[in-house]
Amino acid sequence: MEATVHFINSIIWSKALIAVCLGAGLFFSIRTRFMQIRGFFEMCRLTVQGEKSDAGVSSFQALAMSMAGRMGIGNIAGVATAIAFGGPGAIFWMWVMGFLGASTSYVECTLAQIYKTKDAEGRYRGGPAYYIEKAMGMKWYALAFAVATIIAAGFLMPGVQANAIADSIINACRGGALCGPLDGQVLGMESVQALKLGIGVVVALLLGVVIFGGVKRIANFAEVVVPFMAAAFILMAIVIMIINYDRVPEMFGIIFDSAFGTHAAFGAMMGLAVEWGIKRGIYANEAGQGSGPHAAAASEVSHPAKQGYVQAFAIYFDTMMVCTATAFLILASGTYNVYSPVEGAAPIFQGLAGIPEGAGYAQAGVEAVLPGWGASFVSVAIFFFAFTTIMAYYYMAETNLSYINQNRKRPLTVLVLRLGIIGMVVFGAFHNATLAWALGDIGVGLMAWLNIIAILIVQKPAMLALRDYERQKKLGLDPTFDPDALGIKNADFWRQRKLELSRSE
Repeated sequence: MEATVHFINSIIWSKALIAVCLGAGLFFSIRTRFMQIRGFFEMCRLTVQGEKSDAGVSSFQALAMSMAGRMGIGNIAGVATAIAFGGPGAIFWMWVMGFLGASTSYVECTLAQIYKTKDAEGRYRGGPAYYIEKAMGMKWYALAFAVATIIAAGFLMPGVQANAIADSIINACRGGALCGPLDGQVLGMESVQALKLGIGVVVALLLGVVIFGGVKRIANFAEVVVPFMAAAFILMAIVIMIINYDRVPEMFGIIFDSAFGTHAAFGAMMGLAVEWGIKRGIYANEAGQGSGPHAAAASEVSHPAKQGYVQAFAIYFDTMMVCTATAFLILASGTYNVYSPVEGAAPIFQGLAGIPEGAGYAQAGVEAVLPGWGASFVSVAIFFFAFTTIMAYYYMAETNLSYINQNRKRPLTVLVLRLGIIGMVVFGAFHNATLAWALGDIGVGLMAWLNIIAILIVQKPAMLALRDYERQKKLGLDPTFDPDALGIKNADFWRQRKLELSRSE
């Protein structure tokens, strides 16, 4: 089974997908005239504004929901894996993907707002499946994305997050304060598997409490947890950098030299640095993957571009701050390994012995500064990062199930989805990490292929919305959206909203 999974993964994540992701980001940056630079302060302003209603959540709640999906284990274990197989230079290419990906995120999230609709319970729903059908007129393509997302977000990707939670707790138990300073030999294989299964069950039960509460509970939970956990983790990384201040210049030098192949040790890994930086960058910030638009569509705004700006800011926050914090924490403390691209060769750099690539790198880095507590702190951070991501995965899967159900109430299908994702959390928690990551990569890759092709084709409405928003801002107005004035067809929600507003005046 594992051989088949890895083979499929290698096909999906070929160099073609790497090129498409980078190329799309550059293309959209040029088309939007680098709105991620020009509109930076507008992004920040809009992030803390916005109204919510019975149908939709506030801009900040939508940001928190999308960040819950973005700020998962990719921000910790994903960064460590990129360093292990791509060298420190992979971090630079993650930054590049984050910068260019901000414009990609604007396009896909604005499209989600333009073509959103209301479900049978009066809640906003939207995402790639909706804008593929309405803007492209290709129902079969929209169904393909919806099915792929239900499989990916509901069954393939949650296992990565659950596995990381379990592994980080095991690491903390073996030497941290979370479960007491246990000797690693005390936890035999059977004990480890039993403990991981127990962790999976607990996480699954907690997930059930949240997802059975619906989208409002998901939004409220994310609004509180996401900012807190991100701030705490970034603060810890800053503390590590201050303590290791003398190594910071060297760290930046290694990142840039490795990224362009000029570092003596990592020079031969430039291609791998690009590949792993982009691959893990997409996994971490999800720009172009098609996950962010689901939460973006749930926002209550007066103009679609507003949520596009907010979601572009989400990419900055995720990649430039959280992923960078993890990278600095690992590189400044020297707690990482870099494996040779030559099979069977000795590691190019080995700062840790006996710890596989992943969250253990970050745990070892903090443990070096806070002996007995560092691994436990990172374990707690990973729990919140991963748990909120699983929660967001469910919302994405449910939204696409709602699309397939044509926004009609079908409680049985929703129940099956909820039980399925809860079951996969338990399965992923005690299964091996290599298989979990491979399954997760397949899920991310499937969504990315389908979504990026779609937004390259249907980008025009997002560009019209951007120009319209900027025009109204120059006139000193609070921008409102009129799809008919812009020649945008099938924006049924906004057309109906315009009629309702005109009747009430």
